[in-house]
Amino acid sequence: MEPMYSIVIPVYNETENIIPLFKKLSPILDELSKDSEVIFIDDGSTDDTIEQIKKVIEKDGRFRCLHLRKNFGQTPAISAGFDHAKGEIIITMDGDLQNDPMDIPRLIKKIDEGYDVVSGWRYNRKDPGVSKKIPSKLSNRLACRLTGLKLHDYGCTLKAYRKSALKDVQLYGEMHRYIPAVLHWQGFKVAEIKVTHHPRTKGKTKYGTKRLFKGLFDLINFKFWSGYSTRPLYFFGGLGLLSFLIGFIISLYLVLLKYLYDVSLTERPLLLLGALFIILGVQLTMFGFLGEMIIRVYYEKSGRKTYAIAEELRNE
Repeated sequence: MEPMYSIVIPVYNETENIIPLFKKLSPILDELSKDSEVIFIDDGSTDDTIEQIKKVIEKDGRFRCLHLRKNFGQTPAISAGFDHAKGEIIITMDGDLQNDPMDIPRLIKKIDEGYDVVSGWRYNRKDPGVSKKIPSKLSNRLACRLTGLKLHDYGCTLKAYRKSALKDVQLYGEMHRYIPAVLHWQGFKVAEIKVTHHPRTKGKTKYGTKRLFKGLFDLINFKFWSGYSTRPLYFFGGLGLLSFLIGFIISLYLVLLKYLYDVSLTERPLLLLGALFIILGVQLTMFGFLGEMIIRVYYEKSGRKTYAIAEELRNE
């Protein structure tokens, strides 16, 4: 039986792009299974975007829309699409016509090869170099180092997912771009293919420096969570031990000065610095123990496991 596909498109003030996007998507839907759907997520648009979407829905029943009460941001919009998608395979894409719907069958073909996530790579990106390309390259290199997943383009919205892989994914901040990294950490298979990218011809870009910094903080949060979510003592305890050792070495140095050279320590700032590092080390270690207790209570009360089973094999 052919799987059902859901195409999730978050939009914000894209009134000029809705109808042209509809015309490009319709023939793609004709190629997919008959029950496939397109879900527009109107993220609190202040222009006529929702009116244009209503016209599309009247023309084609395969299109529907979730109209959010206000502008929550791209990550919550995509999360809403995931929650309401009916398809077994979910494709996400931007609504500004920069992603090409013709690439959707190629994403699906790669999924059919056994992958759980297929991420688009805007190989020949049609964006301004200074404001977008350069910051994006730096961000992608940092993401590869911190997540351990080698992707050329974390920021490309054009991606395909198996819905079963998204079951336990919780999205916050600007985490939508790091979903492949989250799933890779959970043991799912991730692939990347080159996709077409078009220059924006209508509407205004929603990308800015603010989003870049938000993404950076989310990346740091992912690194901490993936590395130490079940073992916070390793993180805080490691920092605490380092701080304690620095304080101990400073204090030992001052003691040697006192007994070997009879140097007065009362006027030395190093004395306070050494004591500060020792106290900080003890406090960080205690934070680690508290974190361990909180994590244990969390897993016990929520019923969540610290492992994930791909399948169970048995001889019946």
